Amino acid sequence: MKPEVTAFFDDATNTISYVVKDPAGSSCAVIDSVLDFDYSSGRTDTRSADQVIRFVRDNGLTVEWLLETHVHADHLSAAPYIQEQVGGKIGIGDRIRIVQDTFGKVFNEGTEFQRDGSQFDKLFVEGDSVHIGQLRGDVLHTPGHTPACLTYVIGDAAFVGDTLFMPDFGTARCDFPGGSSETLFESVQKILALPDETRIFVGHDYKAPGRDEYAWETTVAEQKARNIHVGAGKSKDQFVEMRDARDATLAMPKLIIPSLQVNMRAGQMPPADEKGDVFLKVPVNKL
Repeated sequence: MKPEVTAFFDDATNTISYVVKDPAGSSCAVIDSVLDFDYSSGRTDTRSADQVIRFVRDNGLTVEWLLETHVHADHLSAAPYIQEQVGGKIGIGDRIRIVQDTFGKVFNEGTEFQRDGSQFDKLFVEGDSVHIGQLRGDVLHTPGHTPACLTYVIGDAAFVGDTLFMPDFGTARCDFPGGSSETLFESVQKILALPDETRIFVGHDYKAPGRDEYAWETTVAEQKARNIHVGAGKSKDQFVEMRDARDATLAMPKLIIPSLQVNMRAGQMPPADEKGDVFLKVPVNKL
């Protein structure tokens, strides 16, 4: 089946969120939602999520799932807020436990922070399926960027998160804790083994040099032929050498510190103190 896909581009983080609808009914899923966050003031805002909610309500849709491709390091998830407004179950890959264990230590969360993925409604493993009305989605485990990255193949569409970008921009970085360029290359091959006509929807776009417009939809065939990092028959050794060298030059994402603390909790803020105030930690010399 060919799902109806509506994209929402967030200018502040270059993130694309998606509403994926069953063409035969009103059921839908929301993939990789965004909670706006101003780091300088510590204030959150729901304007990006409200656009998605408005679209859902205006079109009489029923949200079955709020799917995360991974624990994002560049934006906060709005999944709990959207769930509160329009429903849906929050799902992520089961390797979230590895991410929680790693960053639970980085942020000195203590024993009260559960590292078992219980903050999410569903933990997916390779081969699981997800149903959106009459649409069936298959779950691929595609780590490398992070240990918990998933690709959701829903009908003829694959939602790859940060694993692949548009062909003229390449692939995701692999230098976060638990990342691996060798693993990412193998995950990309899994995606490129899908039928050539499979539509690929990416998690971010930054307008590659020479391109005037943002873009987020491509195909397996286009990725195999033109992806500047993995296309045209590039070898694993070539990719690993390129990726590791490139990653060594990259700065940390601007919102990595708040994003990880919130997203490893399924989009919830850390627990409030006795006065009801919420605080985020800044680890020094840890990232």
